[in-house]
Amino acid sequence: MSTADKKADNFIEEIILEDLANGKHGGRIHTRFPPEPNGYLHLGHAKAIVINFETARKFGGKTNLRMDDTNPSTEETLYVDNIQHDIRWLGYEWEGETRYASDYFEDLYGFALRLIDKGLAYVDESSAAEIEAQKGDIGVPGTHSPYRDRSPEENRDLFSRMRAGEFPDGSKVLRAKIDMAHPNLLLRDPVLYRIKHEAHHRTGDAWCIYPLYDFAHGQSDSLEEITHSLCSLEFRHHRDLYNWLIDALEIFPSRQIEFARMNVDYFITSKRRLKMLVDDGIVTGWDDARMSTLAGLRRKGYPAEAIRNFCMDTGVTRRDSQQTLDLLEYKVREVLNRDADRYMAVLDPVKLVITNYPEGKTEWLDTENNPENEASGTRQLPFSRELYVEREDYRKEPQNRKYFRLAPDKDVRLKSAYIIHCDGHEEDAEGNVTQINCTYYPDSRSGEDTSGIKAKGTLHWVNAATAVDLEARLYEPLFTDPTPMDHEDRDFLEFINPNSLTVVTAKGEPALAEAGVGDSFQFLRKGYFTVDPDSAPGKPVVNLTVGLKSSWKG
Repeated sequence: MSTADKKADNFIEEIILEDLANGKHGGRIHTRFPPEPNGYLHLGHAKAIVINFETARKFGGKTNLRMDDTNPSTEETLYVDNIQHDIRWLGYEWEGETRYASDYFEDLYGFALRLIDKGLAYVDESSAAEIEAQKGDIGVPGTHSPYRDRSPEENRDLFSRMRAGEFPDGSKVLRAKIDMAHPNLLLRDPVLYRIKHEAHHRTGDAWCIYPLYDFAHGQSDSLEEITHSLCSLEFRHHRDLYNWLIDALEIFPSRQIEFARMNVDYFITSKRRLKMLVDDGIVTGWDDARMSTLAGLRRKGYPAEAIRNFCMDTGVTRRDSQQTLDLLEYKVREVLNRDADRYMAVLDPVKLVITNYPEGKTEWLDTENNPENEASGTRQLPFSRELYVEREDYRKEPQNRKYFRLAPDKDVRLKSAYIIHCDGHEEDAEGNVTQINCTYYPDSRSGEDTSGIKAKGTLHWVNAATAVDLEARLYEPLFTDPTPMDHEDRDFLEFINPNSLTVVTAKGEPALAEAGVGDSFQFLRKGYFTVDPDSAPGKPVVNLTVGLKSSWKG
């Protein structure tokens, strides 16, 4: 399909189609994703990644990856590496090599000198508190700095000496000279450069002055000739400064366009607060499976395809949206239901003995791998006299006639095996069931059943002699409130869910011992699980990725 035949699916694409129709930038479309390497990417970043890459892809364009690395105090190469890994895991590859704002430090310094020479920037020696006071307030004009009218020659001299390291941190800044009465407070002589005598993760000690985001961002876009700079709504008020700097510097006119952030129930998408969770030991790290980070979601078992689908299907709008956890989990199930093989594991095991099954006998039974995928084939399960079943699947006395699981004098089918008849149980002094005793119908084998017995319930099970011990990590949302950040009078940490992680020792079928890290399965009747990196050979650790249906009530 040619560009002329394409239709817009959202307001950003309408703008792009108009630009293409007008021949702007020679019909070229170039976007970028500019994360700051001061933490791991989260679900909100996924939305921005998908919008930037998919928009460029639709119109035959390109997307750059550029690290916004202008703050040496918080940025690390570790974060750079994880950001690159996460974007590739999501399914995207950027144009050329990874770019960095620090690649342009010399260019940005030159831009600052150009502003100084044009009388549009000055070195200010006011303190941070004084600068804040000078800005005034909404409807209240600001006041001029006493240093605002320095000559370009004096400003150039002072700025070059700032670069040379003559002055301590906080003693001087470079400010743009715009309008101290501007209705947008960000244009009231904003700070462009500050002094930081700190080593940078890429440039080392080469610089001791660093540009602020508002100065580095738009100019880096221009240097890369980004045609459409797509970012979230919190940067709307920054657009005026973005455009002012482009006009003042007379550089390539990149266009900033804002879209709505995506918020999801029970998740937070503030890197500062996510870092608090890590630093305070509330979670085990940035990749904890309860986190909203892409590393955490990947570890939990969310497929990249499901996250892409979620981001695309929730649309591109101009108003912030709050998406439900149920919708996100639906997208995860949609992919896993198609791709994940079915296995049997018992999370709360109790012994079941088939008293009329021959001792010492083991037979191998065929079972399907994935009924949603005909090509997935079958595998064999060992079956013998002693099994494990779920404790919740047995009741000493059923409460109603619609109970179709195990109870005295009830018949049930064991999945891919036989129909069994429950004869009773054994229990300890506290009344806990320690063993369920049953008999089986030899002519009721699955696929060869000639018994004529109708069992209304089907249970999963694991052969006791060959069972593999599994550490199963069962997750609930990390927060008890769907929007923990929306309470002005309460700290979001007050909503930490004490039951967000439960660890149990489960019993799994023997094939699970060979599962690799990242492999996902549906455990019949229990949910989807994914093998965790903490696994050791023959000792799988599995994470509950998502239940078979939503059960979270908050």
